[in-house]
Amino acid sequence: MLLKKISYYLIALCGVLIGLYPFAYFIVSDRKFGLLASKSSELLADNLWNIMFYIHIILGGIALCIGWLQFNKKFRNKNLKLHKNIGKIYVFSVLLSAVSGLYIGYFATGGIIAKSGFITMAVAWFLTTLFAFTTIKKGNIIKHQKLMTYSYAICFAAVTLRIYLPIFIPLFGAFLPAYKLIAWLCWVPNILVAYFINKQHFKIVN
Repeated sequence: MLLKKISYYLIALCGVLIGLYPFAYFIVSDRKFGLLASKSSELLADNLWNIMFYIHIILGGIALCIGWLQFNKKFRNKNLKLHKNIGKIYVFSVLLSAVSGLYIGYFATGGIIAKSGFITMAVAWFLTTLFAFTTIKKGNIIKHQKLMTYSYAICFAAVTLRIYLPIFIPLFGAFLPAYKLIAWLCWVPNILVAYFINKQHFKIVN
């Protein structure tokens, strides 16, 4: 029980901190920092790419900041209307962030391996969230909860990506080979963790 609480609050802390990270792009005058350091000047000057990039990071950041709240059973039961409103904001944010992420994924550094990793993640994020929304509309609460667990696990890729980068870049000796692996590693293991969380939680519930 204690480990579960610690894990929950650690996820909440990481979600909020990384969710607020996009503000850095509005504060730092030189945009060529972080992951943007690997982008060409031509791409950074492209208007459509910029629109999609900012939609992705701002709305994705919002989803990351608020998504963890939805898994607090006490909060959910005491504030059902607020839970629904937060859920609507989360779904709206994710769907638009996933679509824009699909677009910018095509321009990912690292060639076809990285591009396919981020594009597949965007599609999985969009579908799990969309189906979570449609299932709750049909009154299927358990399936909704399972799908939302997968959705936020993919959303949490923004956190795991930033954990893996400083670990794998020194191991591979360069950014590019590490980034190709992380394009998949940042979200696929999260899906597996979500699977086991769902399996354990609903085993207890049943």
